[in-house]
Amino acid sequence: MNKGIKTIIYPVKDVNDSKTLFRKLLGVDPYADQPYYVGFKIGDQDIGLVPNSPEAGITAFYHVDDIKNSLQILLDAGAEIIQGIKNVGGGRLIASVKDKDSNIIGLIQN
Repeated sequence: MNKGIKTIIYPVKDVNDSKTLFRKLLGVDPYADQPYYVGFKIGDQDIGLVPNSPEAGITAFYHVDDIKNSLQILLDAGAEIIQGIKNVGGGRLIASVKDKDSNIIGLIQN
């Protein structure tokens, strides 16, 4: 089951500068503040900053129940893997693909 887009990731060059910018823009402090990920929560929306991300632009992540199945559906439709399924801690799995129009599509399974 696809639960919709609930996470948006911004690749950043300077995580500290970006953290300051998003803190001011969103009016909240990050709930996660690690060298590899800074996360802000606005309602049920997650805004993440990731330094050195393999993605070339903003990635919207669809929250899904079965990441393997969802990834296979995208690949069968002609998408190409950018980031294979990866455990990012706490049992959370992520993956990303590029569709035929070069749009980046992210998947998250909690």
